[in-house]
Amino acid sequence: MSDTVVTVVGNVATGVEFRETVTGGVARFRFAVTGRRWDRQKNSWTDGPTSFYTVWAWRTLGANLAASVSVGEPLVVHGRLRVREDEREGQRRTSAEIDAVAVGHDLTRGTAAFRRVTRATPSLTERHRPATEGEGRGRIRGPEATADGTVEATPDAPPARAPGAAPLRAPGAAPARPLVAASTAVP
Repeated sequence: MSDTVVTVVGNVATGVEFRETVTGGVARFRFAVTGRRWDRQKNSWTDGPTSFYTVWAWRTLGANLAASVSVGEPLVVHGRLRVREDEREGQRRTSAEIDAVAVGHDLTRGTAAFRRVTRATPSLTERHRPATEGEGRGRIRGPEATADGTVEATPDAPPARAPGAAPLRAPGAAPARPLVAASTAVP
């Protein structure tokens, strides 16, 4: 059986609840999605019915959500849809849940500033090798993070680029090709 993957745009309806579990942290919040349509008779946009989803986010995504999102903020949520039916006190209930894969602010309704999170423990994907005495002399090093999270350049570090600036390339080199193909809009 394949998963149903959805992307929904709406607003955070409840505060993000975050808790640590044995397998990592988990965040949960309610998400309100209201469709809008053009009403020809009134010649204006009209709100449709509101659907509510329970969004679950695990591990790093959950921790970052808890630190970044508050009630009322517009989000785009992408993940696997699950529809559950159960019976409580003789009444049949249906609930819709989304296991989030990616979540971001809806930038059509405001601006956001991205802050990269630095981890205290090394990632499994990082390459590690022990440093030796005298290693590093004469080589270029990147910026160093300070205790308060700001970044300072080391004396032999290359000049820093502005956030969102194009990657550095040699003079006369061809521009870099985009890594992601342009997506098409779905009506």
